[in-house]
Amino acid sequence: MKFGFVLPRGDAKTAADFARQAEASGWDGFFVWEPVWGIDAWVSLTAAAMETHQIRLGTMLSPLSRMRPWKIASETATLDNLSNGRVILSVGLGAIDTGFKDFGEETDRKKRARLLDESLQIITKLWFGKPFHHTGEHYQVKITDKTFQPPPAPVQKPRIPIWAVGAWPSKKSLNRAIKYDGLLPAKLTNSGRISKEPIHPDDLTDIKSYIDHKRDSALPFDIIVEGKTPVNEPAKAAQIVSSYQEAGATWWIEALWDEPELAKVLDRIKQGPPPCR
Repeated sequence: MKFGFVLPRGDAKTAADFARQAEASGWDGFFVWEPVWGIDAWVSLTAAAMETHQIRLGTMLSPLSRMRPWKIASETATLDNLSNGRVILSVGLGAIDTGFKDFGEETDRKKRARLLDESLQIITKLWFGKPFHHTGEHYQVKITDKTFQPPPAPVQKPRIPIWAVGAWPSKKSLNRAIKYDGLLPAKLTNSGRISKEPIHPDDLTDIKSYIDHKRDSALPFDIIVEGKTPVNEPAKAAQIVSSYQEAGATWWIEALWDEPELAKVLDRIKQGPPPCR
């Protein structure tokens, strides 16, 4: 199992300093959130890349429905080259209560899902650096060998890993993630909304079974669980993480979203990843 840490808040310098400490403390990944309006995630990750050498860098997460796919394709490819192949792109519909309505962004769930799917098609084609045509519901892209001047392709092959949110038991949502490189599992309530409760290991076992049935097991695929482990209680932390690992998780992302004090966030980073049995 690999371990990541998501920075709940802070500017680009904070991201650089905390990422450097995360790498020194044994974390495998460092992530930042991508707000509608606020500290730019990709500037923060670029600053983090300049202060680190091995740790993976990514968003948690990027809601593509409110982004131009060619812009994020440029940002990710540029950073992947700068970091020598350390970028992870996490995508989903996003939480509309983070400013979607204030800035006139799309809030309809089904429309956001279609925008997400179409954006991923364009992003992955752009990464290959070859001319192509795309005629979709929301985007029309016509790039020829005369007009297309691609930046350097991403270092990672066949592409930058894409982790996508999949809401259990929605097969359509899960199948989106299965087409790419990793699943950020969530659970739907009886009313069809994303539950605020964390995914349970028993649910993850069922999800893993579904993935194994639908996907070639020979191909690498990550299952990423986000949560919070108790401080200074290694046995309890190990029990929590191990239960998810046994259910099929390959990444644990430590998330202190409700911690207002950056000093405490840094202290948690310094303690290193939770132990795993």
